[in-house]
Amino acid sequence: MIERRPFDSLGGADHGWLKAKHHFSFASYFDPNRTQWGNLRVWNDDEIAPNSGFPPHPHADMEIITYVRDGAITHEDSLGNKGRTEAGDVQVMSAGTGIRHAEYNVEPDVTRIFQIWILPTRQGEKPAWGAKPFPKGDRAGQFVVLASGFDDDTDALPIRTDARVVGATLKAGESADYALGATRRGYLVPAKGEVEVNGVRLNARDGAAITGEDVITVKALGDAEIVLVDAA
Repeated sequence: MIERRPFDSLGGADHGWLKAKHHFSFASYFDPNRTQWGNLRVWNDDEIAPNSGFPPHPHADMEIITYVRDGAITHEDSLGNKGRTEAGDVQVMSAGTGIRHAEYNVEPDVTRIFQIWILPTRQGEKPAWGAKPFPKGDRAGQFVVLASGFDDDTDALPIRTDARVVGATLKAGESADYALGATRRGYLVPAKGEVEVNGVRLNARDGAAITGEDVITVKALGDAEIVLVDAA
């Protein structure tokens, strides 16, 4: 089963410097039918104005994955980590027993990100942060694992949960398969472009809540960039 969640049906808020859309209940937005999807708790579609961002704030017991769609995000945290993650690349913060961090757009243009929160399987561990480039050419025509809680995914950023975050870039007319498994829950969003997911059409930034599907076949109707969470 695939439930399309159109972009204009999402919750959201406009804070001036931040324009946010929420695929799941978050902050002042609450929908009892959209609280989480398996262990996927948050998927925020954020547009951050130049020279602004999220000031230091705390997190604990959450895996937070940031996928940069346009621009770049600059990270600072209480562990002393600092880093700049550019469009197409990914950063992961395992909040663990507690961490404070800030995320800034110090670029001259708007930065656009997906911020994904997944509930951890392992708790009580020290916090950690990491980032990694994932060139779009390496994802051309196929899904690549970006972040994973599975030991076999050695090239992915590690997360402490039973989940994967995968991405693909497809040219118009191309298709790619992902073996989800009928007992898993998938949540897929095209960062760019229109696609069909097992025959269900999605526009850019629509969500697709997927369950009971052994294999997901994504066909690009135009050039497309796709992000998928494979959740427990």
